[in-house]
Amino acid sequence: MSKIKVGVLGATGTVGQRFVQLLANHPWFEITAVTGSPRTIGRKYGEGVEWRLDGDVPAAVAELTVQATEPNLDAQVVFSGLPSAEARELEPQFATAGYYVCTNASPYRMMRDVPLLIPEVNPDHSALIDVQRRNRGWDGFIIANANCSTTTAMLPLKIWQNAFGLEAVHMVTLQAISGAGYPGVASMDILGNVVPYIGGEDGKLESEPLKILGSYADGVVHSADFRVSAQANRVPVFDGHLSSISVKLKQPATVEEGIAAFKAWQIPEQIRQLPSCPDQLLVVRDEPDRPQPRLDRNWGDGLAWTVGKVANCGVLDLKFMALTHNTLRGAASGSVLNAELLVVQGYIER
Repeated sequence: MSKIKVGVLGATGTVGQRFVQLLANHPWFEITAVTGSPRTIGRKYGEGVEWRLDGDVPAAVAELTVQATEPNLDAQVVFSGLPSAEARELEPQFATAGYYVCTNASPYRMMRDVPLLIPEVNPDHSALIDVQRRNRGWDGFIIANANCSTTTAMLPLKIWQNAFGLEAVHMVTLQAISGAGYPGVASMDILGNVVPYIGGEDGKLESEPLKILGSYADGVVHSADFRVSAQANRVPVFDGHLSSISVKLKQPATVEEGIAAFKAWQIPEQIRQLPSCPDQLLVVRDEPDRPQPRLDRNWGDGLAWTVGKVANCGVLDLKFMALTHNTLRGAASGSVLNAELLVVQGYIER
């Protein structure tokens, strides 16, 4: 079958480069358009981009001419790596013009009619697309993936929500510097240090889980009924966000039962159909010193969750550590998986 034409908005930036890398040889998608900054518009992508990833710029994309970020691209789907301010202004223009916008940016995540998707966690929330189109009169749509640090906790919490119910969650994140983009955090601020502040991050960690783990019914996502308290920290690690999570459960559970619930989880059959889905999406470590960013962030081509250190919590009920690769599972790869899910569900036509 012919591939679906896709564009990358903000293709010269950090997230945009990840999109280019991931989509260059995708079995379902073909990059036919890239957009960038005024400095790069009109130049070949391979000449204008300051490539920050391993290897070379994919040859097929290197020859594309960088265009302005305007809804006149030869594409059906656009993956947005735009900064927040530009995304807020430009993404609705693309949706109005009939494009299917898969965004990594934050402005529309918490809009009531915008799906905040993690395919393994809340695939039914894609039904909001129909609501969104009715509400806004768009031929296209916007779907968002979660904040990179939020994503780290979502599959483990979903499993325990289903098994035991959740009353309260306390989360402390240790977030890699790549989450700040390039050039990111100044070396003299982060080397040998921990910065206990990431602008807006605490609020995202406290609000996004309630939408993602909420229930969809009658055209509305009803927020989950547990409470979240979160603190975000930037640490001198290049890739991989680590979260320390304590949970108050509705139904009492032992450590052994908590671990058993993780180990019993199976990849949903619909998700197995996605070409980017790895064989293992949840890795449960039994060692006392895992997960670790350097050792565990690349499981499943950077798409897997790794959990460990499940233990009794002296304040709540149980606690654990969770890790994901922030620029893959928590960013570009998450958006690509979202688009693949929408193909399987019929929202994106092949």
